[in-house]
Amino acid sequence: MADTTNDPLDAFRKVNMRGTLNLARQAAAADVRRFVFVSSIGVNGAETFQQPFDAQDRAAPHSPYALSKYEAELGLQALAAETDMEVVIIRPPLVYGPGAPGNFGSLMRWLQRGIPLPLGAIHNLRSLVALDNLVDLIVTCITHPAAANQTFLVSDGEDVSTTELLHRMGQAMGCPARLIPVPTGVLKAAAALLGKRDMAQRLCGSLQVDIQKTRQLLGWNPPLTLDQGLKKAAQGFRP
Repeated sequence: MADTTNDPLDAFRKVNMRGTLNLARQAAAADVRRFVFVSSIGVNGAETFQQPFDAQDRAAPHSPYALSKYEAELGLQALAAETDMEVVIIRPPLVYGPGAPGNFGSLMRWLQRGIPLPLGAIHNLRSLVALDNLVDLIVTCITHPAAANQTFLVSDGEDVSTTELLHRMGQAMGCPARLIPVPTGVLKAAAALLGKRDMAQRLCGSLQVDIQKTRQLLGWNPPLTLDQGLKKAAQGFRP
């Protein structure tokens, strides 16, 4: 979101694709049985319209970061076909928890300061995943027989609008959200003038994931609810 290199795709490939595949090849050579890769929901796309993303959907990476993750997935799948090592791919949406960076951390700081936000009339739907829930799924995928060579989506199992999320974050932090109901169209227009289209898309657009495959194939359910995850994030928040 704040690229400073002249070639962001090459920089992301260096770590997300080449670094991952270098490690995976060494793992296969060392007879590691299973390699679990945390990818990104960005491999599916940037936004959903009416239908949530599914693990079987055709990939549509929308950014250099997401493309580098997708290329790593393809490389890992090819390696799994050539060796005895199993590969598991997990694509999380926004991951939050104590010390969360990015937009989530910024929202917590704004709420803590009592700053009025023009985000009181957003009617999108977004999936998130608490750090504890993501870790629990990773642990499950390490040994579950049905996880071998599969791709899974993950979330808290509840989708919320940005407006509702802010209200529930405020409740978890003990500082009620002060939200001004500005129409979404006005927000997007203002963001475009300020060169903040990507931020507006993340705040106003929908991004839902369907975790039905994860539930059915692994018998997995998120240990924490959204409100429990927000409470843990609030307890670890440092202004």
